[in-house]
Amino acid sequence: MSGRQRLALISVVLVVALCALGAWQVSSRHASAPPIAVAPPTTTTTTRPKPHVAAKKKASGLTTVATIRPSGAPGSDTPGGPPTRLVPGEWYKAASVLPVIAQRPGWVEVRLAQRPNESTTWVPVGDVTLAHDAYKIVIDLSTEHLQLFKSGKQVANFPAGIGTVDDPTPTGEFFVAFVAASPSPGYGAFILATSAHSNVITDFDNSGDAITAIHGPLGEDAAIGTTGAKVSHGCIRLHDSDLLQLKDVPMGTPISIVA
Repeated sequence: MSGRQRLALISVVLVVALCALGAWQVSSRHASAPPIAVAPPTTTTTTRPKPHVAAKKKASGLTTVATIRPSGAPGSDTPGGPPTRLVPGEWYKAASVLPVIAQRPGWVEVRLAQRPNESTTWVPVGDVTLAHDAYKIVIDLSTEHLQLFKSGKQVANFPAGIGTVDDPTPTGEFFVAFVAASPSPGYGAFILATSAHSNVITDFDNSGDAITAIHGPLGEDAAIGTTGAKVSHGCIRLHDSDLLQLKDVPMGTPISIVA
């Protein structure tokens, strides 16, 4: 055997010896290592979060309103029933924004601005655009005051001039039908025309109707004072500064007039 062959043989023997030693060390470590404790899988219980109370309270102060498409919408006495009237897309050149008082699949029941008072109808939901309104107005004829609510909370309480005994302010559930420009300074900065109509006057000042509106005092500031008074033909008169606080109230806002 040549010297080169002997050297190669010695190298092979060394490699085999080292591999055997390494395998023994690995085996020894595995044999002596303590077992690893594996925790059993943890069972996770999913609980539904409780409803947020504050959100519920806020939602309860909102009113759903429906804006009728410009071409109008068919109105029915019942959801899915045959059309019995056309709900106009505009009234006095203002868009018809109507409070929703009930809903069924594919249908909403809305209040109407036209006579008779407190009229309602069902319209297809595809003919309207739905939104939410945070405001509400309550007019209490017994206290002669107007109260403004936002998100269910009272934010204002104004003395009001209401209808006289001969020309009383109508009671019921109504809404802001449209906002009109003031015809003269006495009416204040603007007029909120409501869906309420006088029950005793059919044609006021040759207008063809007698719409109950919320406007300025028309010179009755002293009579209205801080307690309110019976001074109008059915409309609601406010001090100019109080009327201005209604400037953000949108069309469709519900109005309750109570005795």
